[in-house]
Amino acid sequence: MNKKVAPAKGAVVGIRDVAREAGVSTMTVTNTFKYPEKVVAETRRRVMEVAERLNYVPNLLAVNLSSGKSKVVAAVMPSIRNSNFADMIMGLENELGRHGYHLIVSVVETSERGYDAIMALIGRRVDGIVLTGVDREERTRNLLMNSGIPIVETWNLSGPFIDIGVGFSTQSAAFEATQIMIGKGLRDIGVVGYETLGNKRFQERLDGYLQAMMSAGLRTDLIATVPGWSGFSGGKKALDHLQSIEPRLQGVFCFTDVLASGVMFECMRKGVRIPEDLAVVGYGDYEIAAELTPGLTTVHTPGDLIGEQAARMIMARCRGEEQHGRTVDVGYDIVVRGSAG
Repeated sequence: MNKKVAPAKGAVVGIRDVAREAGVSTMTVTNTFKYPEKVVAETRRRVMEVAERLNYVPNLLAVNLSSGKSKVVAAVMPSIRNSNFADMIMGLENELGRHGYHLIVSVVETSERGYDAIMALIGRRVDGIVLTGVDREERTRNLLMNSGIPIVETWNLSGPFIDIGVGFSTQSAAFEATQIMIGKGLRDIGVVGYETLGNKRFQERLDGYLQAMMSAGLRTDLIATVPGWSGFSGGKKALDHLQSIEPRLQGVFCFTDVLASGVMFECMRKGVRIPEDLAVVGYGDYEIAAELTPGLTTVHTPGDLIGEQAARMIMARCRGEEQHGRTVDVGYDIVVRGSAG
């Protein structure tokens, strides 16, 4: 009887090693991973057991080149500190996973790195790419347009889109959030945000605030911006700035719940009562929003639904299905809590 010999420790395990150990052909091993329905259940089980024991990883790139599909979708995110982005990742992962796809995530915090990241993903023949927002360098935009890969841009609805998009009206959400305070009879309402240059999502939040204030005939000079990496401290600095301009400040709309939380923490330190002395409205409905006292009124943005819908759009495109319309509006909700009165 021939004794089966496993590869030496540290040696790269190949398809022939698995075939020899399992007593099958190399084609059977390939089909086990690529077309499992073509392999008899008992044989498939034996091959998988041997592969696991030998720590064999199939050469997916070779399989992808022969099939034309990688079953891998990439998401390029500007940050993973934002809980809404985390929700979108989970929405993508859950929906893709149900259909046998895998998700890889690339965190790109600067536009300069965007081109290289996209180049690397296209080179790895991913089946689709999910992007945040619509702000792109021209060379990155051209690269994506010429890739032939389904591209979904998320969180915006106004475009312009390279391919397809899913999100909601960020300007309408900011408009409605600001109107809550206006409807309470407040007049001196400021905005706490980030620099909007090169970020259409942030610009639309500012535009929504300005639209609400101008529609009510109110002043629009109470604007405070902080760097995007500021965290909670950004809310403190912005509030100090706004109160230096208008000591009788009555309310603030914040670009994110992180900034709104920073404002509320500073109010606690200063003895400013919320909402009696100052109303605060945030954006994002992060987990902290419900835990703060008296609760943060905020815009609920459905990151999980955006992720799920983006996954469906890419998979439909991979199947060659005709899609009706280039954008999907998942909507938003205003969650009213104690901070707005």
